Amino acid sequence: MSIRSATHNRGMQNGFSPFHVVRDGVRLHGRIGGKGTPLLLLHGHPQTHAIWQRVAPALATRFTLVMMDLRGYGDSDRPASDAAHLAYSKREMARDAMEVMRHHGFDRFDVLAHDRGARVAHRLAMDHPQAAERLMLLDIAPTLAMYEQTSDAFARAYWHWFFLIQPPPLPEALIESDPARYVRSVMGSRHAGLVPFAPEALAEYERCAAIVGTARGICEDYRASATIDLEHDRADVAAGLKLVQPLRVLWGEHGAVGRCFDVLGLWRERAERVSGAALACGHYIPEEASEVLAKEALQFFV
Repeated sequence: MSIRSATHNRGMQNGFSPFHVVRDGVRLHGRIGGKGTPLLLLHGHPQTHAIWQRVAPALATRFTLVMMDLRGYGDSDRPASDAAHLAYSKREMARDAMEVMRHHGFDRFDVLAHDRGARVAHRLAMDHPQAAERLMLLDIAPTLAMYEQTSDAFARAYWHWFFLIQPPPLPEALIESDPARYVRSVMGSRHAGLVPFAPEALAEYERCAAIVGTARGICEDYRASATIDLEHDRADVAAGLKLVQPLRVLWGEHGAVGRCFDVLGLWRERAERVSGAALACGHYIPEEASEVLAKEALQFFV
């Protein structure tokens, strides 16, 4: 990790210790801190575990927080992939998370996850129901439903879903030509623009986007979601499998997910015990509505 990264992270995550866990040769980076029952926090695209900077202090009074960077993001490794995109399947990312939690001595834990991380959390809870106790998923509907019900409005708002899955090397080359511009274009095009993001957090997202291999990792994450992840989801549906854990879903009332999909209804098709609500914000709930999210988490996970 660079000196610049360490300095920024100390400012954003004061009191949280960095860790590195290696699974099958893939080095996974994150931070741990707080006290109480374990709570795994997973970030989304194109961000890192720094999204939790405003929420973590409040949650750390009640939980031991494990905040990790997904493979392909942050300071975690960017492994090579293959034609089937297996290395970036949400099943493989969920195994990463399981290894990180076991490394810290946690066999059972709660999960709070946003965006791409919430898709990993969904797969983790399906594949490892004995480990995931409760789930809070932020601003997503089930991946399979979102692809099957894509509309013109959604495609325009989530253009990156369809850009990133194009064959290499074009998406990678365009991102690598100006990684900071890519980050700002994706994040700044949403409801609140770039205003919600602390300067040091935005700088961290830009730094990590410029790390060699990030563009490939991001694209492979999305290519997996449009291929192998859908196969896994369809297998669950065909087998009649649902999430058995208590599930709380929150979405931004000004975000595209809430406008384009029946979030609560779709999750009720995929989970046995679901509650949820729209919050007065856009997509980036941990940074746009951090106080409300912290209260929701404290109520749901306690």
